[in-house]
Amino acid sequence: MNSSKNIIVTGAGKGIGFELVKWFLGKNHKVWAISRNIKKLNKIESDNLLKSSVDITNEDQIKNWVNGIKNLKFDILVNNAGYLINKPFEKTSIDEFKQIYDVNVFGLVSITKKIIPVMKSESHIVNISSMGGITGTQKFPGLSAYSSSKGAVSILTELLAEEYKETGPYFNSLALGSVQTEMLKKAFPGYNSNLSPKKIADYICKFALEGHNFYNGKVLPVTTSNP
Repeated sequence: MNSSKNIIVTGAGKGIGFELVKWFLGKNHKVWAISRNIKKLNKIESDNLLKSSVDITNEDQIKNWVNGIKNLKFDILVNNAGYLINKPFEKTSIDEFKQIYDVNVFGLVSITKKIIPVMKSESHIVNISSMGGITGTQKFPGLSAYSSSKGAVSILTELLAEEYKETGPYFNSLALGSVQTEMLKKAFPGYNSNLSPKKIADYICKFALEGHNFYNGKVLPVTTSNP
């Protein structure tokens, strides 16, 4: 029996997304990696990697990319792409709010809508969220746009799991705490996390492969600290 999975990872060009790609490839899965910048992905040599430069905020680009895979079936989608601006609320323009929501919410919605038809009933969609997007957790100044967008992702995950509970796929969200990435440096300048992208990728990948056997519609905190 072939246990290799067909997996899509967004935001795969750096940080956590890049480590997700490497982990899945290391376990002999086939990975469709999309990112606006695929420079780092070009350095990976693998017959199981299909990389594409796609901006998930661009409907035409997504549509063209999906047209090339519409005859395939996918087991996992990891919605990892994210964008952050750290600014006081009153100094964050509406355009900046829109930029963040375009990537973190509308881009995720757009690609998910187009991928669901090429997924199996037992497939798993994992949305990467943030501890700041969970009600009742500690919040931080300057992250009003980012954290509220991740709150939308958390609620959307619960809603979609309910909507698709009879037919699949499964939906879950992992709300990450601090991970040592470029995004963390933007959010908390000078702060260092003891959690590397490689280490968190190991957890995310295992969850993507097995988590839907235990959870559906859950927003699960993944953190030892916040930040």
